[in-house]
This record gives sequence, structure tokens and C-alpha cells, in this order.
Amino acid sequence: MTIMLVVLLIVMALLGAPLFVVLAGAAAIGFTQQDTSLTVLGVELYRLVDTPILLALPLFTYAGYLLGEGNTSQRLVRLIRALLGWMPGGLAIVAFCTCAFFTAFTGASGATIVALGALLYPALKQAGYTEKFSLGLVTTSGSLGLLLPPSLPLILYAIIAQQLPQGSGVSIEAMFKAGLLPALVMIVLLSIYGYWITRKNPIPLQQFSWTELKQATAEAKWELPMPIFVLGGIYGGFFAVSEAAAVTALYVTVMTVLIYREITLKQLARIMREAMVMVGAILLILGVAMAFTNWLIEAEIPTKLFELVQQYIHSKWTFLLLLNIFLLILGCFLDIFSALVIMVPLLLPMAIGYGINPIHLGIIFLANMELGYCTPPVGMNLMIASYRFKRPMIELYQAAIPFLLVLMVAVLIITYVPWLSIGWF
Repeated sequence: MTIMLVVLLIVMALLGAPLFVVLAGAAAIGFTQQDTSLTVLGVELYRLVDTPILLALPLFTYAGYLLGEGNTSQRLVRLIRALLGWMPGGLAIVAFCTCAFFTAFTGASGATIVALGALLYPALKQAGYTEKFSLGLVTTSGSLGLLLPPSLPLILYAIIAQQLPQGSGVSIEAMFKAGLLPALVMIVLLSIYGYWITRKNPIPLQQFSWTELKQATAEAKWELPMPIFVLGGIYGGFFAVSEAAAVTALYVTVMTVLIYREITLKQLARIMREAMVMVGAILLILGVAMAFTNWLIEAEIPTKLFELVQQYIHSKWTFLLLLNIFLLILGCFLDIFSALVIMVPLLLPMAIGYGINPIHLGIIFLANMELGYCTPPVGMNLMIASYRFKRPMIELYQAAIPFLLVLMVAVLIITYVPWLSIGWF
């Protein structure tokens, strides 16, 4: 009977059943085998909802949706271009920095490609960059801010890790801090590549203008305090993470609805609904994933998996290399939220067994997911960019490959130099 249920669950998954149904079914089968009451599923859902730090997830999501609907992207592009546009390869650097900042707050690479693509792609071509370079830059930069606070994947990893015995010390504050230098490494390496690509055919430089900088700063003056709320508020000891999320959500609401008046009250109700539908989906998946994780722990699956892997892999560094390859492949086929809830409970105990810090593992995981978004054949960014720019997938594959190679170097640096993630703790 159990085998038949497992086969049925696999068939349902292959036919596209919702992820929460598959996870709940797997947990129910496992608990039934152990003669454990299925009320544990309800208990896990309640335990998740009762987690205080969970408040940050819907609040930051709501703020990100508001920013994606307004004209924040245009103001950011103008400001960063006024600051950095005079440098060699300056417009490419502007694109990397703007995409990283925008993705960090909106939490969605697709939103970045759609919102910023219309601005950056024609600007890059007009400045003299090739179409291939421009396409590759906008496509791969869409996920560049996933390591920057208040990115939703950072929050989600911390929540999942805290449910495991090995991840009790992983906090959202620690993940926010750990992602800063690795994200900077990615941006710097991509910026160097953007400069290097123009060495033979220099792109005409934009003249630095104090007047333009003042005007751009004045135009974006309401966006500038947002990182202060998140980083300054949390690490200055003024706010807890959930309080910082609440302040950010309130501030963004006032900014977009009352100050800029880019969003009407009718639109605000729609945006709230859309944001909470996404949050509800994440919480439902996360709740049943916690029940599934509970069963994994009781059945000692992570321990058995670690013992099996350890028979063939003795070196921590070899494990890290194979982990990168595995996560890169995983990122091609799973969205980042599904990958987190499914794989973190399995990988975290193994990583601890090899002496890898759980915070460092989280940064490695998310850095690889950034690459997975842009990796052929089914990277999400590639499909979104293909639809947005009306280009065939094969053309986007070719355009994205040079940027992927640069990002792979960055991921290896992040992986083998743990100080970047945990050196200042």
C-alpha cells in the first residue's frame, strides 16, 4: 500500500501537482509508516505561524511589490548613472548596481528584468554596447541582488535553518550581514568584465555633472533612506528585523501613495492582495515543508545520507565543489523558494558534518541559485528575458554565457573564501 502511495505521489509531482501537495503527501506517508498521528501536520503549521521573525516576510514582500509598481527603477537608474556613468564601462556598472539594489528590495529577478529592462537595454545599445552584451547583462543582472538585504531568500533560509537542530544559531540579521561582501564580489567582478569588454572599442563616456547629480539625488531623495531602515535600523540596535520590515513597509506606502502619488488607493488594494497571495503560497509550502523536515529528522534521513556521502567524499573542499555543481543544476529546474524548502533540511546536516558553517552554506546556496536563474536550458531569467525582449532562447543562451562564467568565478571565491561570509562575526 505504501509503495502504491509513493508511486502515486511521484506521478502527481511529474504531472505538475502543487509543491505543497507533494510535500504534505510525502510527510503524511512517512508519519503513517511511523504510526505518528497526522495532527503533527497541523502542529507544524501552527508552529510556523507562531514564529515571531516570520512577520518580516509579508512586510518586505509588500514593500517590494509597491516599489515594483512605481517609478523607483527610473529614479535609481538616473541617480546611479549620475554617480558612476562617467567611469570607463560606467553604464554597465550602473546597470549592475541598479539591478542589485532593485532585486534586493523587490525579491524577484523577473520584476527587475521587466521593470529595468525597458530602461537599461535601449540605454546600453544607444551608448554603443553590442546587442549581445546588452541582452546578456540585463538577463543575468536580474538576480544579482538576492544576497543583499532585505532579500526574501535570505529571510526564508534563516527561517528554515532555525527549524533544524543544526541551524539554531542562524538568524535573519546574520544572513543579512553575511550576504553583503559576497554580493559585492559579484558586482565588482561583473563591473571589471564590463570595463574589460570596452578596452578595444571604448564606449563614449558620460560627462560628470554636479548639476545632474544634485537633480538626480533630489528626485530620488525619498528612496535613499530605505537601506538605512534595514541595515542602520537593525545593526544600530534601533529595530528588530520584524520592526524594520514594518517601518520599511509603512515608509514605502507613504512614499508611493502619498508623496509620489504613483499608486492610487484602488491600486494599493490590488497590490496588497497580490503580495499576500504570494506570501500565502510561500507560507503554505513552508508549513508542510517543516512537517516533512520533522519526518526526515525522525527517520534520520540526513544522518544516513551524510554517512553514505562520506564513504565516497572525504574532503570538505571536494564536497563543496560537488555541492556547487549540484546546486547549479538544481537552480536550472527549481525556483529558489522550492529549492530552499526541499534541499536545505537535507544539505544543512551534511554541511555541518563536513565542518561548513550554516551561514556560509546559506550564502553558497543562494549564490548558486542566482546562477541557476540564468543557466540553460530552463533558467527562469532566460525565459522571462526571451518573452520581454522578443528574442529566441538560443540567442539569450549565447548572450548570457560570458556573464555566467564571471559569476561562476565569483561563486568559487565565495565558496572557498568563507571569510567573506562569516569573517566578521
